[in-house]
Amino acid sequence: MKEHDERHEGDAGLRARLVRTGVELVEAEGVQALTLREIARRAGVSHGAPRRYFPTHVALLSAIARRGFAELAAEVERAAVQGGARTRLKALSRAYLGYAAAHRGMFELMFRHDLLESGALGLRETTLPLFDTLVGLVADARPASGAGARVVAGALWANLHGIAQLWEWGSLGLATGAADVEPLIEAALEAHLGPEAS
Repeated sequence: MKEHDERHEGDAGLRARLVRTGVELVEAEGVQALTLREIARRAGVSHGAPRRYFPTHVALLSAIARRGFAELAAEVERAAVQGGARTRLKALSRAYLGYAAAHRGMFELMFRHDLLESGALGLRETTLPLFDTLVGLVADARPASGAGARVVAGALWANLHGIAQLWEWGSLGLATGAADVEPLIEAALEAHLGPEAS
């Protein structure tokens, strides 16, 4: 039965189903659940089917992560459209932290470069424009002095990523007494961009 379904669905359809199943699995159970056998089982195909469309486990994980980056980029694009650069950076930061909180498993996978091929399946082409958006906003929001915009954007990104992780683990709320991430976003932007102009 499985072989019949695989033949009639076609290569593109089965490939998309494997990725979709992987997305659902990582969202529900986390990165550790993403085995080829489990993805195949949940997709309702033979355990050898993923290997016909993804030569390695890493290639399939990279395709799944690409979907996460595309979703994050779309959320950032929707959020950071109005106002000056600093206002847009706040919106981008909120979108980033909101995505991290809502999609824990996917968020972890997306940044596990030990598990992914960033040059494969367009993953790098999906991630770099997102970072370039951050770089452009940083360049517009801060005076042209000191470290370059790419370095500052990298430091801000690392800061936001750390906030996402530590907030999820409960450490940051406990240590700071903050009820939500908003004051942490403000502090991160001030640390990397300087005080907001009054």
